[in-house]
Amino acid sequence: MAPITNGRTLFNEIPTGFPEPGKTTVYDTSKTIDLESVPLNGGVLVKTLVLSADPYMRVQMRQADIESYMPPFIVGQPIFSLGVGKVIRSENNGFKPGDYVYGLLDHAEYSMPNPDVPVFGITVFTPEPGLRYSAYVGAAGMPGQTSYYGWKEYANAKPGETVFVSGGAGPVGSLVIQLAKQDGLKVITSAGSDEKVQFCKDVGADVAFNYKTASTLDVLRKEGPLHVYWDNVGGTTLDAAIENAANHARFLECGAISQYNSKDGVNMKNLDQIYARRIILYGFLISDLAPKWQEEFYKVIPKKLASGELKFREDVTQGLENSGQAIRDVQIGTNTGKKVIVVAQE
Repeated sequence: MAPITNGRTLFNEIPTGFPEPGKTTVYDTSKTIDLESVPLNGGVLVKTLVLSADPYMRVQMRQADIESYMPPFIVGQPIFSLGVGKVIRSENNGFKPGDYVYGLLDHAEYSMPNPDVPVFGITVFTPEPGLRYSAYVGAAGMPGQTSYYGWKEYANAKPGETVFVSGGAGPVGSLVIQLAKQDGLKVITSAGSDEKVQFCKDVGADVAFNYKTASTLDVLRKEGPLHVYWDNVGGTTLDAAIENAANHARFLECGAISQYNSKDGVNMKNLDQIYARRIILYGFLISDLAPKWQEEFYKVIPKKLASGELKFREDVTQGLENSGQAIRDVQIGTNTGKKVIVVAQE
């Protein structure tokens, strides 16, 4: 077979604010690949089908010598994220041509991923009947795992309690809303548009509001106190939740999207209430909780998603050449539901 173009999205420049397509990331078609003869060196060759665009990817757009919980992108090299692909060739006994795989993949049409990356090395999976494989980068993948692991491990939920979920229309927040309702809690949630607010209501939120047009502090004062807070945004929203927490409230610190693109910080006025109200804050990464909860997650959640018992929404970007824009969409919050990048059909 003659070599074919292998499109890639490269990390081009460290941004100072929001990432910019064509500047922070560039789509490159200068490389080719011969699918029949490219050396595998004991590995696997994967065709990329779907890639994920996630809030944490902004944390990876930093200088390589700065440590963080996620590895940095390297200038001049492809960015990478969780994705679904199909094995084309294999020299690894754990994989065979035709297998679907999930894990960290380069933003490239074809790549040779490392199966041994902790937690997110590629693994073979069989899509649940009736569930499209793009769901495995969303509600049936890392975002869903984040919701399920964190809620099961730390919420200590009791029927009749009240939970506030910030960023409720996202793939993590929307599943948390549904898990909380299944446990008998009153759910308050915030989102950034009226369309997103409606989606939160559709998946079961009792109180949903647009934080751009309504005061978070006023809503929480009226609807609280909060026994559980699931934090996807940080900043002043976290401060408002602290002010309206019940004694012994549990705060699950999952993300801080409001601060990823700015280093200015915010004025936190209520930190003293953490000890005054004996609030417990849990910061967590799913890599810590996967050994305990992963097997149960895959037994339970994909089936519930396929049956419609649990609802999810995808915001689809077509084409790898548009992955830079998809990443920016997530950072500025214009996506509704899980942002997925469709790279190819089977």
